[in-house]
Amino acid sequence: MSSQPSSRTTDTRNTAGNSSKFELLLFQLGTAAGSEQRELFGINVFKVREIMVMPQLTKMVNAPAHVLGVANIRGQIITVIDLPAITGRTPAKGDGILLVTEFARTTQGFFVENVTEIVQVDWKHVLSAEGRGGELVTSIARLDGDAENSRLAQVLDVERILHDVMPDTADFGKPTGPKIQLPPGSVVLAADDSAMARGILEKGLNSLGISFIMTHSGKEAWERLQSLAVQAKAEGKSVRDKVALLLTDLEMPEMDGFTLTRNVKADVQFSGIPVVVHSSLTGTANEAQVQSAGADAYIAKFHIDDLAATLREVLSKR
Repeated sequence: MSSQPSSRTTDTRNTAGNSSKFELLLFQLGTAAGSEQRELFGINVFKVREIMVMPQLTKMVNAPAHVLGVANIRGQIITVIDLPAITGRTPAKGDGILLVTEFARTTQGFFVENVTEIVQVDWKHVLSAEGRGGELVTSIARLDGDAENSRLAQVLDVERILHDVMPDTADFGKPTGPKIQLPPGSVVLAADDSAMARGILEKGLNSLGISFIMTHSGKEAWERLQSLAVQAKAEGKSVRDKVALLLTDLEMPEMDGFTLTRNVKADVQFSGIPVVVHSSLTGTANEAQVQSAGADAYIAKFHIDDLAATLREVLSKR
């Protein structure tokens, strides 16, 4: 048995990027040691291609830890990753559910205990998980808004999980071509909420010879940009003299990349600063939404030559 997102869900997904909402598919992974509670976990709906009862798997010889096997789904061989085991949960006995996901130009399956619902959450109710004890969690969503006893959902860093299980799927190699020269005294301002992604991005920018400031969210990047504008004005300069380009992720707590891009493009003092979106959310629908927000370019994680070529092209038009 399998199911594609319904037409209603598809319509919602096509418009979610144009609002202040974060759309999450919620699921459970089982109970943690010493607890009977089943916490809620979430993944961006845009990353989910299909939901189905666990199919028959083929066990692979010398497979990485936490790889359950591979499944033949509609003629495509898909690696299936054991999310309960990775997160230290024990699922109830039964078939379980497979989430077939697509992000960062990869397709993979995640085994989960069950799927509960799809919800839309205001980005202001999606809070950073950094410093809260969960390395595999990027953010915590308050599902009932400002309600005192709001349900919480942990938004998993599926890019980090995929990288940990199969490192070759998400890493920058050495770029081809010359290093990139920024205007003297300027930097690339970058934003990404995933510690793993920031590490990979920093490695790539360093290999390209690019000076940068790395921030942890759209909100932090926006505040840093405003601070740099004040500093530039005090020095009798334009903020463009300090920021050559803004490089941003899309999924980030408190302020997502769509909102950050719109804010930058709507503020005259930041006129002329190009915005490049660097995201694991791939597909024509997402690219169209990025263009509608005013971004100058859109590239998928994590491909160093694509990043280098895009930065060279955008900076040449600056």
